[in-house]
Amino acid sequence: MTSLGFEHIVESDRQFWRVETAGAGPQGSLPLTAKMLLERPSGDIFGWTQNAGMGWDPRELGRPQFLMLGTQGGIRAPDGRPIALGYHTGHWEIGLLMQAAAEELARLECLPFAAFCSDPCDGRTQGTVGMLDSLAYRNDAATVFRRLIRSLPTRRGVLGVATCDKGLPAMMMALATMRDLPCVLVPGGVTLPPREGEDAGKVQSIGARFAHGELSLEQAADLGCRACGSPGGGCQFLGTAATSQVIGEALGLSLPHSALSPSGQPIWTDMARRSARAVVTLASRGLTVRDVVTDAAVANAMVVHAAFGGSTNLLLHVPAIAHAAGLRRPTIEDWMAVNRRVPRLVDTLPNGPHPTVRAFLAGGVPEVMLHLRRLGLLDLDVLTVSGERLGRVLDWWEASERRQVLRTRLREADGIDPDDVIMSPEGAHARGLTSTVTFPRGNLAPEGAVIKSTAIDPSVVDADGVYRKTGPARVFTRERDAIAAIKHRGPGGMKAGDVLVLICRGPLGAGMEEIYQITAALRHLSFGKHVAVLTDARFSGVSTGACIGHVGPEALAGGPIGRVLDGDLIRIVVDRHRLVGSVDLVGHGTTEVGPEEGTRLLAERPPRADLAPDPDLPDDTRLWAALQQVGGGTWGGCVYDVEAIVAALTGRRS
Repeated sequence: MTSLGFEHIVESDRQFWRVETAGAGPQGSLPLTAKMLLERPSGDIFGWTQNAGMGWDPRELGRPQFLMLGTQGGIRAPDGRPIALGYHTGHWEIGLLMQAAAEELARLECLPFAAFCSDPCDGRTQGTVGMLDSLAYRNDAATVFRRLIRSLPTRRGVLGVATCDKGLPAMMMALATMRDLPCVLVPGGVTLPPREGEDAGKVQSIGARFAHGELSLEQAADLGCRACGSPGGGCQFLGTAATSQVIGEALGLSLPHSALSPSGQPIWTDMARRSARAVVTLASRGLTVRDVVTDAAVANAMVVHAAFGGSTNLLLHVPAIAHAAGLRRPTIEDWMAVNRRVPRLVDTLPNGPHPTVRAFLAGGVPEVMLHLRRLGLLDLDVLTVSGERLGRVLDWWEASERRQVLRTRLREADGIDPDDVIMSPEGAHARGLTSTVTFPRGNLAPEGAVIKSTAIDPSVVDADGVYRKTGPARVFTRERDAIAAIKHRGPGGMKAGDVLVLICRGPLGAGMEEIYQITAALRHLSFGKHVAVLTDARFSGVSTGACIGHVGPEALAGGPIGRVLDGDLIRIVVDRHRLVGSVDLVGHGTTEVGPEEGTRLLAERPPRADLAPDPDLPDDTRLWAALQQVGGGTWGGCVYDVEAIVAALTGRRS
């Protein structure tokens, strides 16, 4: 790092000191009318002055105005060279989509506007204090997007261009709120996998594998460098970023076969241009978000989530989107019912071997929906932003040349049968694919918990499809201590058979941080499949293993998980076929007493003395945690329910 002298900082060359004090301004005149001057607010008129000042031809200022919102991060040269890095590949190329859409809007004789609110990278903040801002950021970004939309009152419609874990859910929340505007979601696409090497999910475990001698320093350095096969797009696995794209399309907010498109490729920019056509067409027909995002659309999205085997983080985001749209928020019982009747049909990372670009080539969301339609699991009368009902969209897809060409491309390029990536229900059953998530309850999770049961290592599941484990608790209140124990190879380190209990990491303790650092390490360590995790935190969408999160109530809200001691016996049962499960304290040390006695034991104990929020928890996140708790908490989507908050505040004042 270079240190420069004072003169090098404050002095500059004389050539920069010649300053102009006035400019000629734009040529031409605004196409105003007397009626406009008499009746329109001054802001509308001054907006035209600003538009001309930025260089737009004043003769075209009467065109219909459309707003594009994006999560672009970094500064990218026209040739792709980084001038300033973004936080992640997911928002690195978003500007290319926005440029393509803007050019199409201009071609359609509209006036495009663009505004930005970038987003963080959950991979970059794993294990750091940055993770304490992660989930709270989603609400903040949604607020900013909504304010940006309202701050351009002359817009006729909105294109939301986003991808990745928080930016895309925030964008969907913002668009869903704009019930009387036509809005179209443009997903930012996915990164290609490397031709040789590991995907961006597995590579996040190189530190733990090196600590246990399962990777050399040279191997770790090489694998860490090459995990991203292309510079843009969300990660190559069906994590939160990719699942959010799938949900956006399943809601009808995105054009058919737009989710999981490979970033930077012609098919990706073509999707942005067609999305621009769609939002203009919706506006001309008087169709709005209210017509698209309905209770039936939310139900369809939940069905598609189950069929894809998507990230458990969408259990937080889908209720938040529904709330933003003024709809009923799905409950834990709704999720349970969906996952019991919907088979998983998609075999992508991290549950299976295929990267997300293969799911796109195999047909993506509409291909999965064809199978779901045959099972009678979808409402086909919902409207999509294509302007057509879902049934008509699926008829088009089934007979389309696009479908045939791309599925053939997958066979030719990778030697993969598309039906091995997106399977028929019969094929999925024959392969042993199990449904996505289970919601265990018990004396340690009386309000419920969640496990991505389809991602438990099959070798630790009994022949009847049930995962059973009873083991001693190793309790931690800080993630850094838990990961240190996982990496430690001597006495005191985690060992096969243990149950890692991580508490004080829910909304009140740590902003409900994501602990993929822990689950990735256990997934890719040779003994890791024999360790279970129980936490009031949440998991990355790429997490796998016997990991139970979202435990409610969280420790700092009085949950019994905050009374667990080292050496307590924890019993976990997860039936991957019936999708039922339990998580109970059943004794201590060598004495096993059963769930009923364990419940009594927990009731008699005081909370642990070391329960406390993370000392680095920002005030911003503390405020978010308090507000979302009033608004329904984790199972309500961590939203701001304004009516509930106002009622609570009013009640306190009285």
